[in-house]
Amino acid sequence: MSVVIVTGSGGLIGGESVLHFGTLGYDIVGIDNDMRRVFFGDAASTARNVDRLKHILGTRYRHYDMDIRDREAILGLHARYGRNIRLVIHAAAQPSHDWAARQPFTDFDINAGGTLNLLESTRQCCPEAVFIYMSTNKVYGDRPNMLPFVELETRFEIQAAHTYSAGIREDMPIDDCLHSLFGASKLAADVMVQEYGRYFGMRTACFRGGTLTGPYHSAAELHGFLAYVMRCAITGAPYTVYGYKGKQVRDAIHSSDLVRAFARFCEHPRVAEIYNIGGGRFSNCSVLEAIALSEAAAGKRLAWSYSERNRIGDHIWWITDNRKFQSHYPGWQPEYDVRRILEEIRMTNRGRWVHC
Repeated sequence: MSVVIVTGSGGLIGGESVLHFGTLGYDIVGIDNDMRRVFFGDAASTARNVDRLKHILGTRYRHYDMDIRDREAILGLHARYGRNIRLVIHAAAQPSHDWAARQPFTDFDINAGGTLNLLESTRQCCPEAVFIYMSTNKVYGDRPNMLPFVELETRFEIQAAHTYSAGIREDMPIDDCLHSLFGASKLAADVMVQEYGRYFGMRTACFRGGTLTGPYHSAAELHGFLAYVMRCAITGAPYTVYGYKGKQVRDAIHSSDLVRAFARFCEHPRVAEIYNIGGGRFSNCSVLEAIALSEAAAGKRLAWSYSERNRIGDHIWWITDNRKFQSHYPGWQPEYDVRRILEEIRMTNRGRWVHC
């Protein structure tokens, strides 16, 4: 028996990981207690996605309604499967800047404490397993906002001669900048994952993503940018743009493109790696551009308004430089651009959203 443990298994990246490795023949152990519903309300519940995974994979998927903060439960689960565990994909998190500021203890206990529970359980029970951590570009804080930008009609862009013009690399500093409490808790976990790799020789990797997206994203206003814009366009719900004239730029990576990168790492794992991972120059847009693309796909105008106040720690411009990962794993590249992502989100969810 070869087991893959996936935390946040009902979420976007967790669910995609469950399907990918489940269809490869692994036995999947999913951990998800639907905290996303607590964070963002009933519309963001992951229960529907969990039911979908159970239906597709049947007995290959075992679901545990477990909290990653429960140290004894997490250790007990790892001990149950022991050295049969080949891979741990840690995708569970408290994902919102705003929510973290309201409940900082909960945010840190989940993001940092929960990660430590999983790392130590892996070290004790299955130290040869590969450990993949879904980190975030927010570990760089607002440092990207110090880059030299040029304002264009619908977006900000970086100066063409700048060293990061092709995208932001892993060598961007993380100190002396504003992170948000969410960014700080994710950074604490990120560094701990690296340390377990270096100190104990475990095969760990931090994938620092930006806008993660796909058709099964349980979108909410505070999290799930592209899916939420499309949902508002389809349903007629109002959408608010926060600051930077709506010209802030995001690169977007489809969940399947990201999980393919996980699989490549799992095939030839390394120790204590960090990778910026995203849509890069191939798949990116500003908020204004995302609105226009969503309106075109939905065939109607989006009811949006503008607030001058940007969210604390929000990036003005983020495009990933994927070249470090691609140098280690040649042949990987994103397949979905923003237009294709939005159309898939629309086609998958339009019936459900209209009747919500």
